[in-house]
Amino acid sequence: MQHWTWVMGRAQQMMLEAGLQTMQETPALPIIPGFTDQRTIERARDFWIDSMKLWQHFIAPDLAEPIAETAEQERDKRFKAPQWRENPVFDWIRQSYFLVSDHLLRGVESVEGIDDRQREQLRFATRGFVDAMSPSNFPATNPLVLEKTLESGGENLLHGLQHMLADLSKGQLTHTDPDAFAVGRNLAMTPGKVIKRTPLYELIQYTPTTPDVLAVPLVIFPPWINRFYILDLTPEKSFIKWAVDQGLTVFVVSWKSADSTMKDVVWDDYVEAGQIDAIDTIRDLLKVDSVHTIGYCVAGTTLAATLAVLAARGQADRVKSATFFTAQVDFSRAGELLNFVDDEQMQRIEQLSPEGFLDGRYMAATFNLLRGRDLIWNYVTNNYLLGQDYAPFDLLHWNGDTTNLPTKWHLSYLRDLYRDNLLVKPGALAIAGTPIDLGQVTTPCYIQAGRDDHIAPAESVWQITRHFHGPLRFVLAGSGHIAGVVNPPAAGKYQFWTNPELGESLQDFVAGATETKGSWWPDWIDWIRAQDATTVPVKGARRPGKGRLKSLGDAPGDYVKAK
Repeated sequence: MQHWTWVMGRAQQMMLEAGLQTMQETPALPIIPGFTDQRTIERARDFWIDSMKLWQHFIAPDLAEPIAETAEQERDKRFKAPQWRENPVFDWIRQSYFLVSDHLLRGVESVEGIDDRQREQLRFATRGFVDAMSPSNFPATNPLVLEKTLESGGENLLHGLQHMLADLSKGQLTHTDPDAFAVGRNLAMTPGKVIKRTPLYELIQYTPTTPDVLAVPLVIFPPWINRFYILDLTPEKSFIKWAVDQGLTVFVVSWKSADSTMKDVVWDDYVEAGQIDAIDTIRDLLKVDSVHTIGYCVAGTTLAATLAVLAARGQADRVKSATFFTAQVDFSRAGELLNFVDDEQMQRIEQLSPEGFLDGRYMAATFNLLRGRDLIWNYVTNNYLLGQDYAPFDLLHWNGDTTNLPTKWHLSYLRDLYRDNLLVKPGALAIAGTPIDLGQVTTPCYIQAGRDDHIAPAESVWQITRHFHGPLRFVLAGSGHIAGVVNPPAAGKYQFWTNPELGESLQDFVAGATETKGSWWPDWIDWIRAQDATTVPVKGARRPGKGRLKSLGDAPGDYVKAK
């Protein structure tokens, strides 16, 4: 083996040297624009040189020039096992993968004749290809899989095959033990009642835990592309429970997962029959003038439209304040999801929706692609190749609990907002005949973004501050789209940044910001109390089902359980 390794290495080295010499002696190669220009020739030469260095390092490591690794390569969890470095063959495989990946990705940046959007699409596709081709994803090139296969007599591959066949049968990748969690058993446990049910949503009111509560109630609008209980996971992680314990009267909208009866549902319905209807229902139930609101992700985008509609109708005072969790209104910098809004993608969605609704597994696969290394290939390796059992993880259980989407509205959302960015153009969109102009919104707003958010990039969320004209507080939280939001104070994790001066860009904001360790939730509740600190005793309609709207059943309700 040692001899043949030397033979292969020497042959490869001879080829590299010959190729390099040919390129040096033939400077007048035919030029094909965008393919074989001078920069392409230079990239090819660099690849030859780097490849030769790698082979020299493999054949005679004591004599070869050390190969420097980037910080990202050193931290790469796919290759953290010592076998990837201690065994020369697998070290060479790992280094070869880094070499090819680096040159492929660098090549994207130097391609000429394409615009920024095409380059980003090419960049995204290349990263996906590079992640898919990692040697850690294949049995023959992963030392851990080879060891496990020999040790178990192949039992790991049989166990992994069971996992793979189970996923194929349900059409969805499994991320966690499917039997470890259940809504109402150990998730979404905060006590409350369903007090209203419409064809679009259930309204849940939660049982107070304090003798007095803030007079202004809170209604939370979660995204309808996910189940609402991301904000009510296990009790120690539940934002809803924490908000109740802070003395808020909390309501949550639980959206219905789309079916064929919702084929004609559009954005107007989520604004008028959803958010505005829920706001007015709560105002009437508790006999209050206004409510605090929270909109998470796409529901935050919709809340922005709701505020603009209410302002245009002279009804802005129905909302005391609006909080936005990782929500976007200006989609010019919306990140990698912009790669999924071309005409071909739209046609595919229509083809996948013959009954007027899009299966939630399609959206789940799309979001997984945004973090393919962590949410796809990590599980291919661990659960298919190594045959490991799934670990229980409440957040990943929620992530796999998909909801269906009304196709007509979903396509409009992708076209009008992501692709054409119409929400920030005054009068370009309307709800029930009322033009939307975000510049009319003067409602006090608390805007939270996640520093590492890959779904709603922080820079994109920050753009809200350029369109609203009321009192604004922007908070940049550590972590991403989920963990940046679901970060209870008791956990003592992450941090957040605040700055009374918004500046002209996110970079300006960060440059002058103050960092605070831990959760931003206490900062938010202080801000809520500053809007109106009036309290009232808990009695009558402040208790779920004790007012005009009677209980239709216990929280978390029926819609959250419907598939």
